[in-house]
Amino acid sequence: MAEPVRLLVVCLGNICRSPTCQSPVPAESSVTFPASVEVLMRARQLSEADYRDFDWLLCADRANLRDVRARAPAGAHARIALLLEWAGVEDEGEIPDPYTGGASQFEHVYQLLDRAADGVIARLRHEYPSRLA
Repeated sequence: MAEPVRLLVVCLGNICRSPTCQSPVPAESSVTFPASVEVLMRARQLSEADYRDFDWLLCADRANLRDVRARAPAGAHARIALLLEWAGVEDEGEIPDPYTGGASQFEHVYQLLDRAADGVIARLRHEYPSRLA
């Protein structure tokens, strides 16, 4: 049996967007902002190994995309993309950071990620049928 497709969802703090995405999508999550790791027990810093161990690094927004691309080590295996665009939800689409918003902002992010989950699953079924568990 082939290895499953490994997805890593990356956002700034790993407290809102990427952990929320872990629920409906078969993915792990990490952070680009080092202070989040110091403050939050759950957060983990994006590492060089992630570029080797994952097939896709899916970024919440363009700032994360820029940071993840800038940190890529030579010979990186993982491909890097915006999550919403990769999932076919919205070209150039970003998942806004709901951290400073109210409940409606969190609901909006949840709805985007719910749609992204459907898109991720459809893409995986289409592009990687032999690697799905």
